[in-house]
This record gives sequence, C-alpha cells and structure tokens, in this order.
Amino acid sequence: MEVINPNLSEKARYDLDLVKRAESGDQKAYAELMARYRDAIYFMLLKMINNKTDAEDLTIEAFGKAFKNLSQYSPSYAFSTWLFKIASNNCIDYLRKKRSNHISIDGSFSEEKEMDTHIHLKDETPDPEENLIRAQKAVLMRTVVKKLKPRYRTLIELRYFKEYSYEEISEELDLPLGTVKAQLFRARELLFNTLKNTEVKK
Repeated sequence: MEVINPNLSEKARYDLDLVKRAESGDQKAYAELMARYRDAIYFMLLKMINNKTDAEDLTIEAFGKAFKNLSQYSPSYAFSTWLFKIASNNCIDYLRKKRSNHISIDGSFSEEKEMDTHIHLKDETPDPEENLIRAQKAVLMRTVVKKLKPRYRTLIELRYFKEYSYEEISEELDLPLGTVKAQLFRARELLFNTLKNTEVKK
C-alpha cells in the first residue's frame, strides 16, 4: 500500500486499519471485514441475480476473491468501493457464463460485456510472494471451515477450495443435486455464523 487518500471517511479509515491487520495475519480482522459488508454485498447481488441461493454463493465467492487479492487493494479509495466492484464483477461474470450456456434471444449480452470491462480486475500471474499470501488466506478459511460438521466441511471444501460445480459435487458424493444445493445452503449459513462468532470471541 502506498498513497492513502486524505479524503477517506472515518469508516473507510477504520476499514483500512482492518485490512492492514488482516494482511498481518489477524483472523479477527478478516471476520470483522466480512461481518461489516456481508449483508450489503448479499442484498446488492440479490438485486442483480434475483436468486437467494446464488446470491449467497456469490457473496462468499466475492469475499474469497477479495481476501486472496488483498495485497492489490489501494487506499487511494475506500475498501468498500473495491469490494463492491469485485462482487459486481464476479456476478457479471457468473451471469455471462450462465447466459453462454443458453441460446441468447434478446441480444443484450454486449451491454453486460461493456459493463464488465469497466470493473474487471487485473489478472496477472502471481509471483511466489503472492502465492504465499494466497496460501495464508486459504489457511484462514480452512481454520474456520474445520469448525463445521464433516459433511458441511466437505461441501465447502469441494465448492470453494476445489471449485467444483454443483453437478460435480453431486457425482463426487453420490448425492441428488437438490440435496447438494440444500446442504450447501445450510453450510454457507453455518460458515457465516462461525465467522461472526469468531469476531465476537476474539
């Protein structure tokens, strides 16, 4: 982090302090950042996608991407601005991929693509240091996930660590697709609560 915007609000400066603590390995800081913006991100995504399950899924993905790339955050603007752009971009990517699997009948794809170009994050090949940072973030999430029951832990690991699709998880665990989605919904709920409790206890 280099230049800090002197016009940052008090809230943004508090977030910046949390980001610095998180980069130093403070797990409570990660949990607090998620607690501060979890609901706002979720409701923004819900408006974009109009599906509660997908919105919860994308909410966790957004935080996962933000935490993995925390070193790229610049205090020249508010952390919340950066986080919302990541969440929006991730949702647009999801909608684009989902639409690409169906025949387009309205020709509105170009508008989404144009929006995507405005907020797409740089995707550079990570150097060894960035790999180490990402590994540390993974350790944090795994530490929290380990507190879940085995069946929920397995679902979270397959979905978010190995990036399996719902269909792949269904095949891997030999479970009906509907069961996988229902249990993942519960697993996400438990993960949110665990993170919130982690914030309170520490």
